[in-house]
Formats: sequence, structure tokens, C-alpha cells
Amino acid sequence: MTLNSLEPARGLLDFLLDLDHNAVGHLSPGMNVGCDPSMAHLLLIDDDPDIVAEQVRSAFPAPGHRFDVALSGADGLKQIAATPPDVILLDLRLPDQSGLEVYEQIRRVDARISVIFITTAMGADAAIEAMKLGAYDYLFKPLDLRQLRRVVGEALDVSDRMRKPAVLTEPDSDHDVDGAIIGNCPGMLDVYKAIGRVANQDVSVLITGETGTGKELVARAIYQHSHRSKELYLALNCAAIPENLLESELFGHEKGAFTGADRRRIGKFEQCNGGTIFLDEIGDMPLSLQAKMLRLLQEQSFERVGGNETIRTDVRLIAATHHHLSNDSTEGKFRSDLYYRLSGFAIHLPPLRERGQDLEMLVRHYLRQGSRELAREIKEIAPEALERLRRYPWPGNVRELRSILKQALLQARGTILLPAFLPPLNGETSEREVVTAPAREEFSLEALLGSSLASDQGDLYAEAHRQLDRLLLARVLADTGGNQHQAALRLGIARETLRRRLRELGMHVTRQLSVDADDQ
Repeated sequence: MTLNSLEPARGLLDFLLDLDHNAVGHLSPGMNVGCDPSMAHLLLIDDDPDIVAEQVRSAFPAPGHRFDVALSGADGLKQIAATPPDVILLDLRLPDQSGLEVYEQIRRVDARISVIFITTAMGADAAIEAMKLGAYDYLFKPLDLRQLRRVVGEALDVSDRMRKPAVLTEPDSDHDVDGAIIGNCPGMLDVYKAIGRVANQDVSVLITGETGTGKELVARAIYQHSHRSKELYLALNCAAIPENLLESELFGHEKGAFTGADRRRIGKFEQCNGGTIFLDEIGDMPLSLQAKMLRLLQEQSFERVGGNETIRTDVRLIAATHHHLSNDSTEGKFRSDLYYRLSGFAIHLPPLRERGQDLEMLVRHYLRQGSRELAREIKEIAPEALERLRRYPWPGNVRELRSILKQALLQARGTILLPAFLPPLNGETSEREVVTAPAREEFSLEALLGSSLASDQGDLYAEAHRQLDRLLLARVLADTGGNQHQAALRLGIARETLRRRLRELGMHVTRQLSVDADDQ
């Protein structure tokens, strides 16, 4: 049963409210699963395609990719109607109509197709106008092959996020979908109901939860079941972009706004007019940028960096964070007015350790999926291996589970996943040296005070902090199996701060458990 078979809003809500622990249906927006970047379908619309076509074929060769060429706007539109491509490279100058006119018609067919303009004009005013209308990017002829690969690769990722459905799978389904939302514990059922309540309401949503719980999947589900589902969906990780570039990425900049700004840039909020933007890790957004975000949410208007023109836009914002923004706002680390604006509708994702029997469902799902991807024949998991996974607290949540199971599958032989195939889990490192010996020295505050006061030591405060850090960092790193990313999260500090402090104290991590770094 798909949600598209239901009446909007009310029917969706009724359906989700009727869910119970034993009857969990499909959450699917009825879209085709999107492109696999390794099997991309590209379309070039250009009346003089020889050089560009050769470059595209070189960057995305057959048979791994499909590449078609249209010599006119009309021919391109006919091909798009027959078989929509994943990404379109569109020349601004065509024999029968302008590239902008073709683009407007493509938008009416499917606004989710990523369109990259190619032009010989360095001024590129028309291309900038196209960016305002939602085009993904524009490139200058002759194309730079490295830039072509990067921009088309990013556009494929955007197309994939918009088209690949975030679904709720059947507990025992053999038809696994990558990117599925899995689980029927009470906490996850509350999440599904919340998606149903808010999807068709044009309000901002704040998704909270620990790292790795699947916040972006929930954001995609909200987008795909909203009335904006045929418009653009762009995702941006605020923590992954340097502070000095984030404002330009979101709001754009004028030529000459800062060193290196050699042309006008259209930001995501302008580019995504009419669509949905997902800002992951919004809790890491600098305070200096939060005032501009607040104005955008209140007035749907902003100025580009270095510009005076007020730009109006119509964008739905979905934000996510692993931070406790209520605490951060109280402590002055996050603007309280922005927090209140964002949290008008909040969805909290439970950590994996609180999801009970969902763990077994997730394990079986990812084993089936991983077995297909890695050409393994694992059909079952041994009870002892499953019990070992149940005892683990999963600080990295579902993402860490996927990483652990992938490592296990690479070691596996036969058809049953045995405990011996599982890599060491963080909680099992008590007998392993994770931090070198200097970090293991016992720390007694009383002993330190006694010796320091007796000798009239002048740096008692600094020495006490050094000794405490040696104990604290060693203990947390041992608990996380040497995983510095997880240790930094538990300590509430940046990973670079942790690394710097370890160097200052002469401590060295000798073992680190590998976990996927991209967050949800």
C-alpha cells in the first residue's frame, strides 16, 4: 500500500495513526528509484556537440553509463518525455529556441532533473538567470574534465536524493530498498505518525537525534510526501563547510564580494525557490549566520554576500542536529529565537539502543543488502553473534551497525554469520591498549594537592587540568575503541581540539575502529 494511493494530508494521517506494532505497511511515494551514480543516464542538448560529447564520453564511459545527444531543443524535449535522464547538459544557444526556453519546459516535465548549462560566454548572464530558476550549475566551454566529473557527480547525487524513495519496509521483506527507514518500535511509529502530520503542512521541521540515527532519511520522506515533491530538494551539511564559505553557499555572493569572488554565485536558497532545503547539523551553524537564517524564515528574503538587492524566495526548510539546541540556546551557543522558530514542529529519532527488536530487523536487512553488494551468500546470523550485537550500546547508531556488518561480511565464509566474523566492538576493548602507557597513569587529586602544596608549586591549576585530561581522554578513548570522532562527540569538543590536546599531553591512539564518517 503506497501513500500515493491515499488522499493527501488527512488520508495519510489516518493511515499512520492506524499503524500498530504488528501491522507496518510500505511508506513509498510511488516514485521510481533514482539513479545509481555508477549507472548514470546523461543527455547533452547541443547543436554542435562533437567536442563536448567526446569529453562527456571520456568522463562517463559506456557501458557503465548511458549517454544520449539531442541537436535541438525540440529533439531534447522529445527524448526527455520518452526517457527522463538523470542529468542534462544544456547549451544556452540552440538553433530552434534558447536554452532558457528549453529549461522552462524541462521544469514543467520534471523539476527534479538536474540541469547543467554549458556556455561560451564568460558573462553568462543567461546562465545566472537559469540558476535563479533552479538549474544546478553552469560550465564554460571548453569544458574542464575534472570540473565536469565533479559537477555532474554532485548533480547525480542531488537527483538520487530527490528520486530515491525513503520507505518503511516490511519486517520480513525480501525486496530491500537502499535508504529504507526500518523499524516498528513505539519510538519509530511515533516518527512515522509525525511525518504524516507534517509532510503536507508548509512549515519548518527540526529533526533531532544522535549521530547515525537516520535524520536525512526522515527529511527525504517529508519532502517526498509533500506538495513540493516535484520541485528541487537540496541537502547541505553545515558542519562540513568552512564557516567563511557557508554564507556564500546558502545565500550566494556578488562578484568582488571577497577575495576569489570572480563571478556572481547563486546560493542554495535562491536556487531552490519553490523547493525544499535540508540543513544537516544546523547546530554547528555560526552565530553570525544565524540572524540571517532567522530573517529568511520569518520574511523569506535575504541579500547575497556583498550585495544590496533583496532576494525573495519560497523555500521550505527542514533542519537536523545531534545537539541539544534548547541547552545550547540557554548557554548562548545558539540563538534562542532561531531555535523557537525551527522547533515549531520537531521530530526526535530514538537511538538504536532504545529500539528493542528493531535491531534484529535492521541486522537482517543490512545482511541481505550487503550480501548482494559484496557477492556473499550469508543467509542467517548465528544466535551468539546476534546476542553480541544486542549487548553493544551502539554509540554510532544505525550507521555504525551498517559499517560493522559490512566488515563482518568481508570476513565471512559460508552461509551463516558467526561471531568470529564480527570485528571488535568498542565495548570489547578492555583488554586492548587503545592509548599509550603515559595516558594510563593513575591520577589522585589528593596526592597531587599534597605534593604540590608542600613544594609551593606555582602551576597547580594547569597541572591538575593536565592530569585530569590524561585520565579523562584515555577513559573516553578506551570506551570508544580509539574512535576519535565518537570520543569528541562524547566529550562535547571538536575532533581537532581532541587531537591537539592528545599531542600536547604526549598521548597516542594506537588503534581506531573504522566507522563511516558521513552523518545522518
